[in-house]
Amino acid sequence: MTNVANVANALADAADMTGESSVPDTAGLTNPANVAVRDLTIRLGANTVIENLNLDVLAGEFVVLLGPSGCGKSTLLHSIAGLIDVTDGTIEIAGEDMTWADPKDRRIALVFQSYALYPTMSVERNLSFALRINGTPKAEITRRVTRASEMLQLGPLLKRKPAQLSGGQRQRVAIGRAIVREADVFLFDEPLSNLDAKLRTELRRELKQLHQRLGATMIYVTHDQVEAMTLATRMAVMRGGVIQQFGTPAEVYARPDNLFVATFLGSPAMNLLKGTLETHDGALHFCTAHWRLDVSAYPFKQAPTQGLPCVLGVRAEDVRIGEGSSERAKVSLVEPMGNHRVVWLDYHGIQVASIDQTKTPVTTGDTVAFSFDAAHVSLFDSASDARL
Repeated sequence: MTNVANVANALADAADMTGESSVPDTAGLTNPANVAVRDLTIRLGANTVIENLNLDVLAGEFVVLLGPSGCGKSTLLHSIAGLIDVTDGTIEIAGEDMTWADPKDRRIALVFQSYALYPTMSVERNLSFALRINGTPKAEITRRVTRASEMLQLGPLLKRKPAQLSGGQRQRVAIGRAIVREADVFLFDEPLSNLDAKLRTELRRELKQLHQRLGATMIYVTHDQVEAMTLATRMAVMRGGVIQQFGTPAEVYARPDNLFVATFLGSPAMNLLKGTLETHDGALHFCTAHWRLDVSAYPFKQAPTQGLPCVLGVRAEDVRIGEGSSERAKVSLVEPMGNHRVVWLDYHGIQVASIDQTKTPVTTGDTVAFSFDAAHVSLFDSASDARL
């Protein structure tokens, strides 16, 4: 399970990675291209994996495809790479139709989850292998390998073989092998999944900084929400071969378009309460059998219907314990997380999670007051699951 602190602070982590770099000049290494996917359908046998999907990736963006296993994110990435034939639709790179172009003609570089390094070759030979096969002049190979190895701090490792490298160093080599191709689009298929938590965190930061240095177009597949929120300039949340929402990490996290997105992002997942919209004392309220919340200031997409069944969602960090409320609940569990704790409240049989950073003593079995931050709630239609 992803650490809750990482989810709550991922946006801030991303903002921290914008400092100046002492890495050598990278001008000429990339020529970032836009990618346009239009009405894409992919069927594998009788199974429709993706249907009528549209996606626009701007030149220089870092777009993350996020979703659970089997949602079609890797299939989409592989179709952009030319590894999977499409059933219908088009794929354009830099304005050119590449739907049926060979992978070698797409000016893309792909980094797989597996390092796929040649075990008998040195790091230097692994980095230069594709260039040598393509007949690239020796001086140009040296230039590209030198710049990529300096960028990824591989200089001292160039004479080693993969068996002499750590997992993180092997993944750097795999990334370097992509960089030396000087591609227009870099594709990453869950490249950090085989690493332990500490290495994932380190390489995640390095990938973010690499994107800032190169200014390259990058498309990255993951099921890890922290990776997505930290790395992406925009992220596409997928389910069942359909993009549920496409936007910046801040937009998707704060204003999820539907209940799937709301519950997929966040750990703990967004708290959900079922109720109806009712008017009391001239103000619109979300009402349950035990409680009501004034939602008059909520930015509804269209005028709400009186009595409409709906679901209220609130992030755990927006559930405040002991702050001026008559609502009370029993503490069912306390999870210490170091700089904060997750306090679980039993509210009329519903488990409500709160991320609490106060020092107030709270133990299992206590009865505490709590409140919701009404400015940060989400409301969803019970019938369609769509955001109201």
